[in-house]
Amino acid sequence: MEDKRQQYYQQTANKQINCPPFSGYQKVDVCIIGGGLTGLSTALHCATRGLSCILLEAETLGFGASGRNGGQVSPGQRLDQATLEAKVGHEPAGKLWHLALDAIDLVRNLIDRHQIDCDFVPGVLHTAFKPSHAREMRNNVRKLNEEYGYHDTRFIERDELSQMLASPRYHGAELDMRAGHLHPLNFTLALAQLAQQAGATLYENSRAIRIQSNKQGIKIDTTEGQIQAQKLVLGCNGYLGELFPRVAGKIMPINNFIVATRPLGENTARALIRDNVAVADSKFVINYFRTTPDHRLLFGGGENYSSRFPDDISAFVRPYLEEIFPQLQGIELDYGWGGTLAITLNRMPHFQCLDNRIYVAQGYSGHGVALATLAGKLIDQAIAGQPEDFTTLARYPTPTFPGGTWLRYPGLVAGMLYYALRDKFGN
Repeated sequence: MEDKRQQYYQQTANKQINCPPFSGYQKVDVCIIGGGLTGLSTALHCATRGLSCILLEAETLGFGASGRNGGQVSPGQRLDQATLEAKVGHEPAGKLWHLALDAIDLVRNLIDRHQIDCDFVPGVLHTAFKPSHAREMRNNVRKLNEEYGYHDTRFIERDELSQMLASPRYHGAELDMRAGHLHPLNFTLALAQLAQQAGATLYENSRAIRIQSNKQGIKIDTTEGQIQAQKLVLGCNGYLGELFPRVAGKIMPINNFIVATRPLGENTARALIRDNVAVADSKFVINYFRTTPDHRLLFGGGENYSSRFPDDISAFVRPYLEEIFPQLQGIELDYGWGGTLAITLNRMPHFQCLDNRIYVAQGYSGHGVALATLAGKLIDQAIAGQPEDFTTLARYPTPTFPGGTWLRYPGLVAGMLYYALRDKFGN
């Protein structure tokens, strides 16, 4: 059993939402499996439109990556625009870019419209771990400025970066002020509250164990009951398991880990990250970090690919933190926790509609705060007969991991070792 005292977000949550477990039989327009951002955003948007919605969460709302992540609301996809253009062409790549901006705007608009208390702060700094990454970032910023008319981002040369960030490891950066960072669990729980107010019914500790689709609709069996629905939304992401094998091979669950230091004081916090922006670097297995309202450094680094977390998460993450901030060697780490997310083979999200009734959104590969929130809106639009934006994301091909769900791990580990060597060596 997880010790929630080690999870900083749990200790600083500003609300509690206690939902009963599902039992009995109900018939609804939409059944949603997964109580993270994908599921809760879908529930909010569908219920606002008047559809009857039930959401099933096997644990508690926000239990997965939605309530545990680094809190970064980042622009774009994991692939830059030049790469997307080469893969799908200029016009489709442009549509993907604008959807990525829509995702950020949706998060910010929800926060502003509903006065969500989740400590949103503008600014994300994407730092170059190698000189070649800095050259790529400079070109990407130029492309966004000149070809896409996007001027919320600029390139930061190494000299200026040294004034903004007290780390010797980086060679330049992209700064995006449309992006930002927040307390992800408080944002997730606020969406849950809004979904309930709109009329959605949320259930916790209610694991879906079987899905059957037939001419009458979809039957979802839980441990204590059954739901009959016209539409099904799978928002399980890294926790999908064997529930729906048709799409399980499109994603790989991995574990990522975060620590929070003791309170550093405002002066020390601003000495580390001058402008209180979030930071994510360009390593393949990225480091990401920011300071919190109580002036801790919250640092994410390292991952594993097993069903177990390290016995001592703080000890696991510490070397990554101390590589980036050697002046913090030996710093007290008050919190250490992990979470399971899902990646895809090409690091692009996997969107799919099956049989015109089962909607899947998963594999956000580290960009889930914004994209998962947008996914709920796009799924609702698709259910309403306006699938264009959902289809834009669904058209991007998502390869199946070689070896299927059981044999994909050895290939992933070999691939990660290769990229770790590339991060360590070369320029």
